[in-house]
Formats: sequence, C-alpha cells, structure tokens
Amino acid sequence: MKLFPSFTSEIIPERPYSFELTVRKPTGWALFTPSEIFAEGTLWTATHIDNRLVGIKLRSKGTLDEPTVIAEIFLEKKPNASQLRSINRSVTRSIGASEDLTEFYAMAENDDILKHAVVDLRGMHNTMASTIFPDAILAITLQMTTITRSNQMMDCLLRTYGDVAEFDGKIVHAWPRPDSLASVTPEVLAKMCNMGYRAKHLVRLAKKIDSEGFPNIEELESLTPMEAKKLLLELPGIGDYSADIINPHGGFPIDVWSADVFGQLLFGKEPVDKDKEIQLIKNEGIRRWGKWSWMAFYYVVQDLENLSDRLGVKLRLS
Repeated sequence: MKLFPSFTSEIIPERPYSFELTVRKPTGWALFTPSEIFAEGTLWTATHIDNRLVGIKLRSKGTLDEPTVIAEIFLEKKPNASQLRSINRSVTRSIGASEDLTEFYAMAENDDILKHAVVDLRGMHNTMASTIFPDAILAITLQMTTITRSNQMMDCLLRTYGDVAEFDGKIVHAWPRPDSLASVTPEVLAKMCNMGYRAKHLVRLAKKIDSEGFPNIEELESLTPMEAKKLLLELPGIGDYSADIINPHGGFPIDVWSADVFGQLLFGKEPVDKDKEIQLIKNEGIRRWGKWSWMAFYYVVQDLENLSDRLGVKLRLS
C-alpha cells in the first residue's frame, strides 16, 4: 500500500531521553516491526493504529537532556481531527515520551546491579507496540524453540500475512492485523510458516482479539497491573511469562533463559531445577525492585555484555 505524507508533529519527551537507545535497542529489539529501517539516526517503521496502516518516520533534533523527536506520519488518506489526535497519542505513548524515569534512576543508583546499567543506558525509555497483537505474536513464536526458528516464523508471518507500507522511498512490512489471521485455518498456517502447535494458539488469539472485543492497550492501561494481567492470561497461548511481556504496565518475565541471567545476578548461580526456582527468582526480583521490576528487567537485558564485564560474571547473552 502506498502511503503519502499526512502531517508532522514535534514530540518533547521526558528527559533524559536517548532517541537511538529508545527506538533501536542495543539487543536489536525493534520499535514496531523487524522490517523497519534505521539509518543515520532516522527510523522508518509501520504499524496499525485504529485499524489504519500508518507509516512513521522518526528522527531526533534534540539532545539527551533537551530532547525533541520529529514524527512524520504517512497515510493512505488524510485523517480527520479525531484520527490525527489518536495517531499522535499512540506514537507518543509507543516511544515512551511521557515516561518519567526520575524515581527509577534514583532507586537504581543505590542498587549494586542497576547502578551500572543506568550509566551505560542513560536515557533509554520503555517502548510498546500500538496494539497488543504484535507482542502476542512474538510471545507465541518464541515458545519452546530456538531463536533461529522463531525468527523464521516471524518473517513468514510478516511477509505472507502482513501489510506492506511503501512511503518516503522505503518499504516496510507491518505485522498482520488480527482479522488477517483469524480467517486462516491453523493447518494452513502451521504448514505455511512451520509453526507447529503455535498455529492453533495464534488463530484462536486472532479471533478473540478481532471479534470478541478484547481490551486495547489504552483500556488495559486504565486497569491495575494485576487486573490487566488476569485478562491477558485468558488469551490463547499466553502464560505468565508472555503476559508479563505484553502487559502495558510491565512485569518481571522469567523463563528458562532469563532465569539463568537473574539467577546469577540475584543469587550468584544459575538455577539447577528451573521449574522449581523460576518462581523464587521472580519473587526476589519483584521484592528487590518493586514497581520498577519491568524497567529493571528491561535495562539488565539490554546491558548484559557490559554487566558481565563490570560484575565479573558470565551472563547468557541469548
């Protein structure tokens, strides 16, 4: 789909704000889609906002302590005033511009682990998808398999069922909308993208979000963290770890891989019996970092190589 320049907005994030660390994480995590393009300080990406395919060009014209982000929006048709406000609000939220990290940094500076990460990654804000569906896809495709196979499944979903945004001389594949996958049979999806049992979860998930009125991100944000998580756990294929990742309030997501990392950091050793020790590690992280547990997780995961050197421990990088 060809998208055309629609409007430009200036976003003033909470300081400090590192544009590059926020929209293009050290581990390579994408803002909206693995297909997006980041070059010379500019990000071209695409997502769905209010069921409209939106091309987004982001660049910084500020500094770490005086940040300004310029967002150029590309659409098939000009938006009305209500749609314009909704897109602006969604982009601002997605890039973490309104997130005040003052309290987190004050806590982290007195923490033996986080004090290093906040120096290395000062100004990195949390980001989130414009809808919960892309994060749910990510969570399901990461289950019980290798990173290589997960990437293959995600690439197939993007290129086979996603929308293609063509704008500003770039081509970006956006994640599929729920209705695009709700009409596919699990058998076809499993064969097409080598998804195995995950195909059934993904199709059921798409149908639930598409036709059963599941809350959107703003509605989940209006709930308490536990209320939002309880709803997310009702989604097909979504367990405790996945719900902590998808929850717009954040969580402390501990699985087999992150248990090794945080076992080392919190207890000085990797767990031997992961099934029994995952909950112990999770409880300790929440006890130690409280409401900032997600941000602590976020900073640690993005700074593993530096933390390994600074703390003299060997942390699993993947």
